[in-house]
Amino acid sequence: MASVKFDFAPLLPAGLPAPAAKWTGLAKYSFVGGNNDPEQVPVEGLIDAVNAVLRREGRTLATYGLAGGPQGYLPLRQFLTAKLRRDAGIACSADDILIVSGSLQALDLVNATLLARGDTVIVERDTYQGALNRLTRLGVNTIGIPLDGEGMRMDMLADELADLKRRGITPKYVYTIPTVQNPTGTIMPQARRAELLELAEQYGVPIFEDDCYADLIWDGRRPPALYSMSKTGNVIHIGSFSKSIAPALRVGFIVAPWNVLSRMLALKTDAGSGALEQMVLAEYCAPHFTSHVPKLTRGLRAKLDTLMEALNEQFGTSAEFEAPKGGIFLWVKLPDNVDTLKLYQAALKAGVAINPGPEWSTDKAYAGSRLRLCFASPSHEQIREGVAMLAEVCRREFGVPVRSANVEARAGTSI
Repeated sequence: MASVKFDFAPLLPAGLPAPAAKWTGLAKYSFVGGNNDPEQVPVEGLIDAVNAVLRREGRTLATYGLAGGPQGYLPLRQFLTAKLRRDAGIACSADDILIVSGSLQALDLVNATLLARGDTVIVERDTYQGALNRLTRLGVNTIGIPLDGEGMRMDMLADELADLKRRGITPKYVYTIPTVQNPTGTIMPQARRAELLELAEQYGVPIFEDDCYADLIWDGRRPPALYSMSKTGNVIHIGSFSKSIAPALRVGFIVAPWNVLSRMLALKTDAGSGALEQMVLAEYCAPHFTSHVPKLTRGLRAKLDTLMEALNEQFGTSAEFEAPKGGIFLWVKLPDNVDTLKLYQAALKAGVAINPGPEWSTDKAYAGSRLRLCFASPSHEQIREGVAMLAEVCRREFGVPVRSANVEARAGTSI
């Protein structure tokens, strides 16, 4: 006689997210997520690093934290102090850095330290879905500030901060991705960064600076980090190796004053992030990081060019976009009658995965006809074929792009 399956449903607490779908593999043409170019992962260099560091220090794996303390592998933190000073103008010591399991854990630790249900935070109107989802689950009031070609608009931020003050509300932080913004790809110039810091100081609000894409700038030049420009120590800075080396390694970091970093460290109760990954990164990055990243960005820029050419070829003027200044994403505007949440479902059935805009914005109506395309992971051929298929689906479902002189099918493509 078959036994009845145990029912866990009555035991689940209220407020859990919807159940995850079973993994069925990547779409044939996948433009989603933060996946990077598989051909640009420095596999041989990482193999050499694994062998060298394990032979030299492998026995330290017997001790939690490699006997180097809970903040992470010391050589990796020392590499980061030099890198941050060189690239971002940040003057910090290894003791100011906490190694975490990717930037998502950094988000969780900052939020757990600063936020309670009902708090208010300010973000960019279009921003990282992972940040928005976390704030929603925490029951936090999220206010989105519009962006332009130079990032978050300071006039709109000033108006919002003044209005909140009149209502007796002090936001817990301003979350920004100032260097290669996700999803728009903008870079906030130094003068605007100074304005942001002035407003934050004026209203007594800290800044949460997400710098996870800052290594991937086409010309290799970037303004100093907000953390480095702050005169009052009111900035928490996070970064990651996911976009510069490999996302599956799950290694990120937090830079913050000790009075708040110590609180985050107390909440990091996982007995330490993956030690082997930290050891390998330190071993590889010290000699190779500065030569690896320019090669990576050249390859990414070439893929972006292919994507923009394919969109112009297949969509003509129906797809509007500004070329990002770096990164792995293109933020695309389709005609107003296109609902990208519905397009996502139809495209997925045809083997094309996209990120619909409303999932990346605080203004769902504004982002309703927008989508985010990750160009790093697919090959040049997959980019061309995937965009052609996306155009076919979009034409079938929404009547756009309208066939015209500037929208012709590529040879051999059925539309």
